[in-house]
Amino acid sequence: MSQQTVTVEKTGILSADQTVPEFTTAMLPSDYPQNHASNLLCLPNGDTLCTWFAGTQEGVSDISILCSRLRSGSQQWEPALKLSDDPSRSEQNPVLFLDPDNTLWLIWTAQLAGNQDTAIVRFRQSPDLGETWNDIQTLIDEPGTFIRQPVVVLPSGRWLLPVFYCTVRPGEKWVGNYDTSGVRISDDKGQTWRNVAVPDSLGCVHMCITPLQDGRLLALYRSRWADNIYKSISQDDGETWSSPVATSLPNNNSSIQVTMLQNGNLALVFNNMSAAGATERRSSLYDEIEDDSGAKEPEIVEGRSAFWGAPRAPMCLAISEDNGETWPTIINLDEGDGYCMTNNSQEKRNREFSYPTVTQSRDGDIHVAYTYFRQAIKYVRCQL
Repeated sequence: MSQQTVTVEKTGILSADQTVPEFTTAMLPSDYPQNHASNLLCLPNGDTLCTWFAGTQEGVSDISILCSRLRSGSQQWEPALKLSDDPSRSEQNPVLFLDPDNTLWLIWTAQLAGNQDTAIVRFRQSPDLGETWNDIQTLIDEPGTFIRQPVVVLPSGRWLLPVFYCTVRPGEKWVGNYDTSGVRISDDKGQTWRNVAVPDSLGCVHMCITPLQDGRLLALYRSRWADNIYKSISQDDGETWSSPVATSLPNNNSSIQVTMLQNGNLALVFNNMSAAGATERRSSLYDEIEDDSGAKEPEIVEGRSAFWGAPRAPMCLAISEDNGETWPTIINLDEGDGYCMTNNSQEKRNREFSYPTVTQSRDGDIHVAYTYFRQAIKYVRCQL
């Protein structure tokens, strides 16, 4: 598919949206051609942090973790700091988490080339809300462990870190056919962790956990099959989970995030799209980069296979007033063809809106960020 390329200016300057006056937007500052997979955190001092990964292309070993700050009252995001730099691994999917003792955690994955089955999970901490950072450490050294969503702290004090496991058959490349979800549980403020598997979760990844007002935990999932968003429930602080079931909302095998608002409603950011809207299909997420592992493309013997290439657009914000049972309000934040048959940002061939993050600040504003053409991270502040 050919279309005129677009160069995104990444100044970090806030500006009023041209069509929706309630929206303020910015393209976060970065000197890298590819920027992807953002995560937002509103701090108690009024600042907002956004972390993401950047480099030449996902899966290449120059991919590192960046973080930018929007200081309270400022009209421009600060230049991004580079917070990881492993020349042997592609470092991806960073998340921010402020623990009850006001220690800020940055957690991310690190993999060899496009082999997500080699990923481990790393972290570093900040004692001063991200002004300075301690040394990098390993959180999970079990190969194939991946994250996308931050730690959730329950009223009981328990910490939950949603994870998913990137699994391959011997001699085959990872393409996502055998991924499953789980939860790492800590009852000692992150000193030790144990694993709980989500039953029957094949193909369900990017588990996003939200405590509901009735004490249950709601989890929503991205689907490797690019059919629907899936959901499951825990009624015992994450100790056990129901098997994920499809919701009425579509999914295109791309990331989602949900959060509870101050009024008890849920806010979900996602692509309102599935494989049903696709006219093309990729063999895998990393089909454009070199891989010297010697692994072969998998052969599908039985069951479904991960669907790559479904359009990653439109980018939407949805609101539920009944704990995620229905989503009557869906607002388009960005529209386009969502072309993602390539991850190539250097030649500006990708046109996806993807990997959104959503949170709410104390003043009630909703903050969203997402990948824009894989060239930039777009930030949107909504006064709804």
